[in-house]
Parts: sequence; structure tokens; C-alpha cells
Amino acid sequence: PYLYKLYQHYRFLEGQIAIIYVCGFASSVLFGLVSTSLVDWLGRKKSCILFSLTYSICCLTKLSWDYFVLVVGRILGGLSTALLFSAFEAWYVHEHVERHDFPAEWIPATFSRAAFWNSVIAVGAGVVANCVAEWLGLGPVAPFMVSIPLLMLTGIFAMKNWDENYGKKRALSKTCMDGLKCLLSDRRVLLLGTIQALFESVIYIFIFLWTPVLDPHGPPLGIVFSSFMAASMVGSSLYRIATSKRYHLQPI
Repeated sequence: PYLYKLYQHYRFLEGQIAIIYVCGFASSVLFGLVSTSLVDWLGRKKSCILFSLTYSICCLTKLSWDYFVLVVGRILGGLSTALLFSAFEAWYVHEHVERHDFPAEWIPATFSRAAFWNSVIAVGAGVVANCVAEWLGLGPVAPFMVSIPLLMLTGIFAMKNWDENYGKKRALSKTCMDGLKCLLSDRRVLLLGTIQALFESVIYIFIFLWTPVLDPHGPPLGIVFSSFMAASMVGSSLYRIATSKRYHLQPI
């Protein structure tokens, strides 16, 4: 919630801030295309450690007033996001199915619980961010600095406790072509992708606008962010209850 406020603090214009955001979003899209191949080639454990490193550097760039450095930081943020949404899940699924031979039916339940606790931690993170940025008066860069030790601990934990695993190494061109064929051959996949793209575009617009829209009213941004995450957690929980065996409600 303090990213936009940080750029305002550095006295950048709204158009300049928008360009930084676009660089981050574009980076996430471009690295997302190659993240699966990169993770399979490099190794899932190494990719998780790389995420911790690149996102830590991304946070460190927030200390700079230089526009170019901040753009590079957002690009690193895009790379980190692509790794976050590919490496960790791929590592877990391989360990679950291949190494420990647990039932595959447990995977959705694990992801559901992970989503719930992610929201719980996000609520706490918003409160902590608000505390260090506003209540302690350390400014909008403080939440990014607080996150660095936690990111490094994540990388160290993975380095010391996880075993490495790899996916099937396929050429990037083949991976992209297989994805394109699947997209064009199945109308349901194309429709789902279109809906997802439209939804994500709205979310990106919301991410950019909510801080400058609310900021003139002086709300505690960290607490507002925590409220968003709490609402997300409630929605996820309601969906899980609605689709449980007790209520038999299934998505169309």
C-alpha cells in the first residue's frame, strides 16, 4: 500500500509513477512467459532462493531517489512475482506426489489452506506496515526495509531444509507453442483466459488507483490494505464452505 506513496514522497509526477507501475506489470507478464522453463531448468529450490534474492534487491532499490534505479527495481519485482507464482507451487507438488507419494487429492486442500493463511499473514503485514510507516513515523520506505530480513530468512530456510527437484526440460519455443495450441483448440480455455485477462486488468488499475484516491482523506493505508486482505480471506472461506460436501454447490 505504500508503493505509490513512496514515489510521491520522491516528488515524481503521476505520469512518471504510472510508467514505473507499467514497467513492473510488463516485466511480470514477460517473465511469466519464461518462468516455467526457467524454474525447470534452474531447479525449483534454486528458483525459490533466487526469488528471495531478487525481491530483496527490489526492496533495496526503494532507498534510491533515482528514477532509473526505481524502474529497475520494479522490473526485478516483476521477475520475483513470476518466480513466486511458479517455483514454490511446482516444488511443493513434486515433493507431494513424487518424493512422498501422498494422495493427489490432498493438493487442493493444501492450496486452500495456504490461501487462507496467506490472507491471514497479509492482514498482519498491513498492520505492521502501517505501524512502521505511520505510527512510528519512519516513512513509506520502512515497510520495504522490514520485509528484507523476512525474505532472506525464507531463502536461507529453503537452502538449508529443502531438497532440489527439477521439471521436464523443454525448449521455450515448444512450451509457448503447446500453450498456444491449447488456447486455440479449446474454446473453454480461450474463454477462461479472456475472463482472467479482463479480471487482472481491472485489478491492476485498482492497484494503481486506490492509494491516490484515498490518500487525500488521510486513511491509515496499511489498515485499509489489511481490510482488503480480510475481505479476500472471508470470500475464500465462503467459497470453500459453499463448495464443500455439506452444501454441494459447484461452480458452473
